Order: sequence, then C-alpha cells, then structure tokens
Amino acid sequence: MRVRLTPDIPRGWPLEAAELTARYAVTYRDRGVVGLGLGGAEAEYPPQPYARAFAIARDGGLGSVPHAGEAAGPASIRGALETLAADRIRHGIRAVDDPGLVADLVARGVVLDVCPISNLRTGVVASLAEHPLPQLVAAGVACSVSTDDPAMFGTDLAADYAAAAHLGVSARDCYQAGLRGALCDRQAKDALRRIGEAFDWAGLASAGQA
Repeated sequence: MRVRLTPDIPRGWPLEAAELTARYAVTYRDRGVVGLGLGGAEAEYPPQPYARAFAIARDGGLGSVPHAGEAAGPASIRGALETLAADRIRHGIRAVDDPGLVADLVARGVVLDVCPISNLRTGVVASLAEHPLPQLVAAGVACSVSTDDPAMFGTDLAADYAAAAHLGVSARDCYQAGLRGALCDRQAKDALRRIGEAFDWAGLASAGQA
C-alpha cells in the first residue's frame, strides 16, 4: 500500500503554527507529503488569515486541499478558491446554495471530496435523502466520495460509496473524480487508472441493487 499525506492546519491555532506546519510539510515533500489542508471550526474561522501558510506550501510544490463549504456557506468555498488557491476541496457541499459558484467549480475543474455519512452525523444535512451530492454531480461538478474521519463517524469507504449509490451517484464516476484530483505522480495515476478500467463496475452496481 502506498500512502500520500496532506497534513491539516487546525483553524483557531496561532497563525505562526499554521506557517510552521506549512514549512514542515514542504520539508517532507520527498517523504510522501503532497498537499496542505485546513480543518476545524470552519464557521468561526474563514480561510483568508491562512493565505500566507498556503502560499508557503504552494511555493514549495504542494497542493492546496482545505475543508470548506460544510459548516459554512459559499463564501467559505470562494475564500478557499481565491485566497488559498484550492486544487480540491474537502466537502464543498454548500456550493449548491450559489449556482454561480457551482458553475465556477465546474469551469475550474475543482474536485469536491464529499463525505455523505459524516455530513449526516454532524447534522449538516438532515437526512441522506436531502444530501446535495446528486445535484452537484448533475451540474457537472467532479465529486469523489470520502469518509472524513471513519472512527469518529462510524463509517468506512464502502459505507460512504453505498450511501452515494443510494443517492443515484455512480461509484465509477466518484472514482474517476478522485483520480482526476489525485495529488500523485503520473506513474501512480496511470496505475490507478488501469485499476479503474479493469474493475467490474457493472457487477458492483448489480450487487448494490440486490
């Protein structure tokens, strides 16, 4: 198994610590660190104060993968795009509140890492049936499926994929979106692409309907 890491800056910590995290992330770029994230209390701490930390990471060759658009609305996502130069966004589901933002995500090709079960457990959505993942996919936004924190939310990747399938979103499309936004070298992407091409997606869909 090969692992790539995207350490998170916790919102609310001193900005000096955020910048130190970015510098350490760049230092260990050759040991599997590929991006810098931003997590924590999104509604209380907008992305703008972390611009310097993400500039350090970007100048050091790392991707930008902040959490945005889960506990806060479209402004948080716009801040992640414009201030942190997000390559992909963790969550991002509140983009549905702003059609112009949805169109911008499509135009930019930014991948959203959507976590249906986590969103349900935290109360961001009232029920799985109300989850905006199908709306985002129908609008052309590339959406992968992720778990957020599996231990905290009592889930795993299979359960989140099953939730997405329940919403009518295909596992193959989610896999391809994840591949599209993957922060890895071409060799790794090619290997993942071959895995996707060889996988029995039709069989998986049939099993999910059984």
